[in-house]
Amino acid sequence: MESTKRSGVGLALSGGGYRAMLFHAGALRRLNELGWLPKLTTVSSVSGGSIAAGVLAHAWRRLRFDGDGVAANFEEEVTQPIRKLAGIQLDIPVTLKAMFIPWRSAGEELARQYAKHLFGDCCLADLDPAGPRFVFTATNLQDGTLWWFFREAGPNGQVPLATAVAASSAFPPMLSPVVIPDPLGRGRKVVLSDAGVYDNLGLDPIENQHAIVLVSDAGKKMKREENPHRTWLLQLLRVLSVMDNQVRQLRTDPLLKAFKDRQFAGTYWATYSDIENFQLPDALPAPVERTHALAETKTRLTKLSGTLQEQLINWGYAACDAGMRKWVDPAAIAPKDFPYPGSGVG
Repeated sequence: MESTKRSGVGLALSGGGYRAMLFHAGALRRLNELGWLPKLTTVSSVSGGSIAAGVLAHAWRRLRFDGDGVAANFEEEVTQPIRKLAGIQLDIPVTLKAMFIPWRSAGEELARQYAKHLFGDCCLADLDPAGPRFVFTATNLQDGTLWWFFREAGPNGQVPLATAVAASSAFPPMLSPVVIPDPLGRGRKVVLSDAGVYDNLGLDPIENQHAIVLVSDAGKKMKREENPHRTWLLQLLRVLSVMDNQVRQLRTDPLLKAFKDRQFAGTYWATYSDIENFQLPDALPAPVERTHALAETKTRLTKLSGTLQEQLINWGYAACDAGMRKWVDPAAIAPKDFPYPGSGVG
């Protein structure tokens, strides 16, 4: 599709547990400073990225944008709730509760925790219609397709925001599945799992529709193993990692080629990016050996130290800034420092 036939701005936030949530929080903070949040048409998210997107969607009505499109209260409405959650361990307690409450799945317990700590009783229909279209993606385990949650009229709009985010981030097998009634009212159940099983970048809702595509990728790369395990369970886990790695490459490579071929405008930044590759003389200092260490933060919903939280936010902020000023908004003024100058990127 030609860029001239597209419209609007799409933002994709990848999966990656709390690592992704915090990295994207930094990217969203920089997009806010650049005045780009109100320009967003669609925000598509996966797994840990859906937590950050959910907080932004929940806060949208309360954000006070000035004439330049900058929300002065972004820190208190978006960053602070994200950081508060990052100080709470969820994955193991949720898994244990599900083991001892057999009639409640881990995914359902995860939704209860998101409601408790972030979203309350907010439903998809309650999201601000004046804001972007927030699409929270999940994987339908029944037919292997991608499932979309978004604000709409009818039964699907009554799905709690916490349930949509939980379905998107229900990492299998420990936090999965999330089961919801069929919104078409056919008396069936829909069984959902983490969206990263199908598309860890969250590209489907935006890639073929928008004139400008922004992608924030906090996915974790598969490490090389010289001697893979041969026991059936550990070998199976390794095979699943290979399959996951292939899915990521099948998404990322065509995206970068599309940017190069000018099929649409936009930019891509990632936890594994080397900031030197953006070739900006005034980019924030982010030595690749330190940022790659941050990229290796475990893909979990487990408590992270305050310093590590700040470093991940700083890195997302710096990577987004470099990508935006290099490829999308070259007239933007470079930031003076990180959001948390004392922490840097490690």
